[in-house]
Amino acid sequence: MSANHSDSHSESERDEHAGPLEGEFSIARSNALIPMLVLAAVTVLVILVSIIRSEPVVAPVGAPANKAFSPADFPTIFPKEEGLLPARDGSGGAVSETVFPVPAPPFTEGIFPCMECHAGFPPNPERRTLETMHSDIVLHHDEKNRWCLDCHDANDRNQLRLASGALIPFTESYRLCGQCHGTQFRDWKSGIHGKRTGYWDGPKRYLLCVHCHNPHSPRFAALQPLPPPVRPQFLRSGDTVAAAVSSALPGKEDGDGAHAR
Repeated sequence: MSANHSDSHSESERDEHAGPLEGEFSIARSNALIPMLVLAAVTVLVILVSIIRSEPVVAPVGAPANKAFSPADFPTIFPKEEGLLPARDGSGGAVSETVFPVPAPPFTEGIFPCMECHAGFPPNPERRTLETMHSDIVLHHDEKNRWCLDCHDANDRNQLRLASGALIPFTESYRLCGQCHGTQFRDWKSGIHGKRTGYWDGPKRYLLCVHCHNPHSPRFAALQPLPPPVRPQFLRSGDTVAAAVSSALPGKEDGDGAHAR
């Protein structure tokens, strides 16, 4: 019993003093330790040198860096009296609408005020193709059910006409559009649809629907697909750029009749 105990004790001592097995991997025993230490030291040195040699970021000195702008700094863009106001009907009475500050409507030059021409002849309510004037206008806006005088007032062409018969100026044309396009009108008032500029806690300026959409054909035209950007290695000369763009065009053929590559 004593002999067996001493044998096991001596074997455990040999196991403790014995080194790692021949097949066991150790970084300390491998040849990769020194290169790894050198690489780590070089990396740290490069980072320290780049930090020391870099120029400090200094904010520009002047008004832009020393103050926050407010509407008072832009009186021509956001006058003090500009803001959301109650709308008025044709007789001047207040209605349950709001007037949103907008820039001038994008009228064709020389076309407004409309009554400078329309005052000289009586209105013609007949639905027809316009041939004498406004022949360039082709209605693609619910044209099966709508016509010019559903939006323009027959007796006062300087005003727009709501479905209720109320007249509104062109600067409030969003109210006319909102009669049918309620979802877009709701998002437009919230600043989600269209474009709104200004301050979140101050005056704002809204673009009218017609600043982006043609009122007579509001659907955006399809965009022509363009080739991808030219890679920088092809930007050596104008001829090279032209050749690169030409080769990128779909269906483009070279002089031999083969597709350009």
